[in-house]
Amino acid sequence: MITDDLSRDLSTRTGFTFHVRPAGPDDEAGLAEFFTHVTPEDLRFRFLTTVREVGHDRLAAMTKIDHRQTENFIAFTEDGKTIVATGMLACDAALERGEVAISIRSEYKHKGVGWELLRHICNFAETKGVKVVESLEDRQNHEAIEIEREQGFEVDECPDDVRLVVLRKRLG
Repeated sequence: MITDDLSRDLSTRTGFTFHVRPAGPDDEAGLAEFFTHVTPEDLRFRFLTTVREVGHDRLAAMTKIDHRQTENFIAFTEDGKTIVATGMLACDAALERGEVAISIRSEYKHKGVGWELLRHICNFAETKGVKVVESLEDRQNHEAIEIEREQGFEVDECPDDVRLVVLRKRLG
């Protein structure tokens, strides 16, 4: 169930204001259009594989969610017409550990959207009682790694893949 207290306006350090709310089943087409404005490199960083188009299965996983273990936030321009970012938190069954993944529309990068959306997701996770938030990143995704480190995430090796690192933040 989506609750209204998860929707809010956020403002970045650059003064950019955007609205964020949980995704729902009606958002699939909007997210499909959004991902056509994400660079190929950022798509690779988000899905950790080469992706030319974000297909129905991935979009359904972002929009048809349980809102208990998984939440996907969509960020819009103030007028509500343009999706500027999306950020998902997927937790284990005990709600102790969650993994976060964020994508930003290319023309809205470097405005602080990723920073504020990550902070919003971590605050949301903490209110749910999540103890640890993790992010699996390609070592080449320097911007995301820097933002996460600035917010208190610690970098660790990924035991399964030398191309990746795990960033971990303890909450509470």
